[in-house]
Amino acid sequence: MPITSRYLFTASMDVEPAKEALFNEVYDREHVPTILKVPGVISALRFRRRPLEMIIGGERKTIELPGEPTYTALYELESPSVLVSPEFAKGVELGRWPGEVRPFTKTRKHFMWERI
Repeated sequence: MPITSRYLFTASMDVEPAKEALFNEVYDREHVPTILKVPGVISALRFRRRPLEMIIGGERKTIELPGEPTYTALYELESPSVLVSPEFAKGVELGRWPGEVRPFTKTRKHFMWERI
């Protein structure tokens, strides 16, 4: 995905294991499609954290960050103001997300990124 905007919003979280299948189904089939309809949301991608091995200073290392969320969604936005729009506020409260999924999420982290 070529990034065309100056702004990226990330939403990271874990979900209780018993709700993981529902979490992924709702996120993929309802939540992301709904958010993509919000004016100013350009694109969205989801990621699952995986183990990281890399070479730093000539030494192979495994980088582990206990407590960091497993799932991250990346949203490309036209502007940070998208997140405070009435359309966004409505979109995040539609479908099964607010009642059946959100209560079972934890270690939530939200960040706004600006290209430099």
